[in-house]
Amino acid sequence: MKNKIVSGLFGVGIGDALGVPVEFKSREYLKANPVVDMMGFMCWHQPPGTFSDDSSLAFCTAESLCKGLDVEDMAITFVKWMQEGYWGAHHKVFDIGGTTRHSLARVAKGESARNSGNFFAEDNGNGSLMRILPLVFYLQIENDIEVIYLKVKEVSSITHAHFRSVFACFIYVVYCLEILKDKDKFEAYKAMQIIVSKFLDSKSFNPAEIELFKRVLKNDISRYDENQIESSGYVLHSLEASLWCFLNSDSYVETVLKAVNLGGDTDTTGAIAGGLAGIHYGIENIPQKWIDNLVRTNDIKDLAERLSKNIN
Repeated sequence: MKNKIVSGLFGVGIGDALGVPVEFKSREYLKANPVVDMMGFMCWHQPPGTFSDDSSLAFCTAESLCKGLDVEDMAITFVKWMQEGYWGAHHKVFDIGGTTRHSLARVAKGESARNSGNFFAEDNGNGSLMRILPLVFYLQIENDIEVIYLKVKEVSSITHAHFRSVFACFIYVVYCLEILKDKDKFEAYKAMQIIVSKFLDSKSFNPAEIELFKRVLKNDISRYDENQIESSGYVLHSLEASLWCFLNSDSYVETVLKAVNLGGDTDTTGAIAGGLAGIHYGIENIPQKWIDNLVRTNDIKDLAERLSKNIN
């Protein structure tokens, strides 16, 4: 389990760091100037190997889970990042989403994490999906899909409480849980579709919301052409893009470079796809130079060790 955790955490961090310098670049620009290795500066003027809010909040999630699942503690840990740069790549914040900022401001003022998240349709950025991966390890031995959904909802809703964000996280977590069973990634994808569809049979969720996930749940997202895959900061785009990159690649390197070179919200697509690819291919298939170049490498290894000890 420790190997899966360290693979997942580095998978997220490296995918994120590859995308940071080219965030907001267009797909056309990146076709002409593709990312092939870690770079620095450019968009955020950060040195090579710098991860963004995506990884910082994922690491904060993992840090809190070392003490068990307590969304109040988790939210306070997020606030510590926002205010003090805790788990920041260089101990400071250089990027934060609006929904995340507004939600954490409520927590900072003393509001419960159970009521802090934004819940309007326009609040469906990818800010909870990008940090959800560590919850997968906590839920690995949970067999009750109802419990899994409720735990995912709790963690997403600290910042992103709208159904669409919660459900995107749920799909991603269920898929990761299937991958952790050492299944072929396409077999795991089909298993996720069956599990989620069966879960939906007993629910009365808004059909219009469920319809938005048709390309992922009813169809096969990997069969769409690249020009049908969007890579903005919208949670549905991030889910589709990360699954598409993972399913259409044969290695960790190919997955994250494909994700980053889609353009747009490059660091987040890289982080979400990188988490999937990390747990599937393993740390041994991530280039050592990327591991060495990522900032706070020893801290991340220590976090993986602590999380492994506390959830097994």
